[in-house]
Amino acid sequence: MKKLTTPLFMLFVFSIIAQNTFTIDINSYELGGEREVRIYIPPSYEIDSARVYPMAVILDADYLFDVYVGNSILFAQKEKAPEQIVVGINQDNKRRYTDCAYDKLNSLPTNKSDSFYRFVRAELLNYMEENYRISPFKTIVGNTLTANFVNYFFIEDDPGFNAFVSINPYFAPDVPYMVETEVYKVKKNSYYYYLSSGDYLSAKRKSQNATVNSLFTSLENEKFKYHFDDLSGATKISSIGQSMSNAMHFIFGIYAAISKEEFETNIKDLSPPDAIAYLENKYVEIEYQFGANLKIRERDIYAIEGLIIDKENGEFLRDFGEMIYKLYPESPLGDYYIGLDYELRGRYRNALDAYKEGYMKITGSIEDADAFYKNVERVSAKMK
Repeated sequence: MKKLTTPLFMLFVFSIIAQNTFTIDINSYELGGEREVRIYIPPSYEIDSARVYPMAVILDADYLFDVYVGNSILFAQKEKAPEQIVVGINQDNKRRYTDCAYDKLNSLPTNKSDSFYRFVRAELLNYMEENYRISPFKTIVGNTLTANFVNYFFIEDDPGFNAFVSINPYFAPDVPYMVETEVYKVKKNSYYYYLSSGDYLSAKRKSQNATVNSLFTSLENEKFKYHFDDLSGATKISSIGQSMSNAMHFIFGIYAAISKEEFETNIKDLSPPDAIAYLENKYVEIEYQFGANLKIRERDIYAIEGLIIDKENGEFLRDFGEMIYKLYPESPLGDYYIGLDYELRGRYRNALDAYKEGYMKITGSIEDADAFYKNVERVSAKMK
């Protein structure tokens, strides 16, 4: 896509939101009537009928929906997150207090808010899964009071969501300890929990959230992936946008191409076979988590190339090349690494055949072909 300036790109994003968002009324048995929801479907949905999409449920959709959808479009455009289906539940100021109220005696939902919980957990999720291609990965987002409410979906026996975004929460007193109890029960699936707070909240709320952060930070379970943002210096309004962006970066971090930080932290000290395994497992996890059947990006292949060539005398170049050959049989990359393996071993005839096969696949510029042909010339010279 042609590079756009920021104002034009934002207009582009708003245009996508407008063109791909619609409103429906779901007739709810639990609520005893209809509830209005907004649904955003990515433009690619109609192109690939086999593809499934992660889904996000947005509470307080009156003002959180567009912010989340806008971020999801931006992150997908930059390949930092998969495209998502987003459903927002409209709650005006009056209904949100009924929908998400809690009993002050036990911190659990009231009778009316329990009905809203069942509407989301059963009716809304079932409706979306029956009518759209939804992947297993689901996110739920709330702010202040509704941010407390998202926790009730975590503390159930089989959480219906994988990621929980709690922006400036007003926690019911016992809810953090209910979450703590559930964290220690988590054994199979990974869950992502994002929490934000700051000095724009009352001293009481800020102190409570700081206490909760200390509690959640101390929880030891690798399946519970937790991130806290102190957004002091922001405002209540600006913190929403910052939280959405930061939460998306945290939740979908594995989806992005290998960054310098990821390489330095997780890869640079690996042996060649472990680096290859890391790359393969990264993309297996992306498909498992988000339903996104991505091929390994070429830039990620180049990210570990140096390790494969420089360590252990290039012993694993052939394995590297064969992995790429299976992924991109039309690309000369696999042939290049296989040829380089043969060349380093002194098997020049095999190297020449591999380089020639790769050369025949080049469909780019003359410069690309000439650069690749230097491999053929180099090995031919060695053979003489």
